[in-house]
Amino acid sequence: MTTIAKTMQGIQLIGHGGPEMLKYRDDIPVPIPTENEVLIRVSAAAVNNTDINTRTAWYSKSDSGSSDASWSGSALAFPLIQGADVCGTIVAVGDKVSTERIGERVLIEPCLTQAKGQSLNSASYFGSECDGGFAQYTVVAARHAYAVNSSLSDIELASFPCSYSTAENMLSRAMVSSRDAVLISGASGGVGSAAIQLAKARGAYVIAITSPSKYQQLQELGADQVVSRDDDLVKILNENSIDVVIDLVAGKQWPQFLQLLRSGGRYAVSGAIGGAMVELDVRTLYLKDLSFFGCTVLQPEVFPNLVNYIEQGKIKPIVAQTFPLQQINLAQDIFLKKAHVGKIVLTVDQQ
Repeated sequence: MTTIAKTMQGIQLIGHGGPEMLKYRDDIPVPIPTENEVLIRVSAAAVNNTDINTRTAWYSKSDSGSSDASWSGSALAFPLIQGADVCGTIVAVGDKVSTERIGERVLIEPCLTQAKGQSLNSASYFGSECDGGFAQYTVVAARHAYAVNSSLSDIELASFPCSYSTAENMLSRAMVSSRDAVLISGASGGVGSAAIQLAKARGAYVIAITSPSKYQQLQELGADQVVSRDDDLVKILNENSIDVVIDLVAGKQWPQFLQLLRSGGRYAVSGAIGGAMVELDVRTLYLKDLSFFGCTVLQPEVFPNLVNYIEQGKIKPIVAQTFPLQQINLAQDIFLKKAHVGKIVLTVDQQ
């Protein structure tokens, strides 16, 4: 039987701001699962834009910058343990969860419909509205802990949950099929590189936008064509040539995406790292009969489908670098430089 300590090591976010708001502690109480929850010993947790956006209050649209700064648009409760991309092992269960689940290696579905023992009226995010995985232990509703049978390492598995479920959700919402030409912005990041693989698994023709230094890596992932983020996309790809845009960047290049879309084209967005404010010519939207999909809450089938892809070996992990949990500031700094392809993963010491 696994011995579970009373306290644990972890990283707490103590308020909005810079990296100095992340504090390492070794005296955090180990959480106790409620009747429908499981306790997970964390092995690895990946770094995400969501973690940094939450810390800096990027999600806020208010003058105060704190009253609506969470993923769901509400105020955060500090201190908070972040970390949404988690692989670990179930070591204890609540009263209404089968003890047979103890010992399962699991991935956590980051978009939650149940948290803190309560069913939620609207979805929340693991590591935002509740404590996440940047610690030795974490709790989550049993329904959001998915057993995974794979030869991949815990570090490799931790690269999947957020990025790949986000990408699969976008592709599902935009109804991507083998008939489609798909343009992916921010294609070298975690979600973008996942979208390349998942779109190719559907048989689509994939065009990836990235920096020239990353062309070969994205071609090796399966991209049929790679273009530079500094290019005039309309000049290179031609107007009305794309069926689906998978956008993670937005920013100044955004109007070109609508020019590229064919009549009846679909645009799915789940990020705005290039700038949240864009210029929309509404005439293009309605004259081309375009469909727009804002993608955050996962469709019910997305995470089970992702686990199946992993177990069948249809997608592969892309781990750029790993760091121990205590070096989270360095890991996030390198993450923000965007010089990598794939995911940066934190390892959790269980000593």
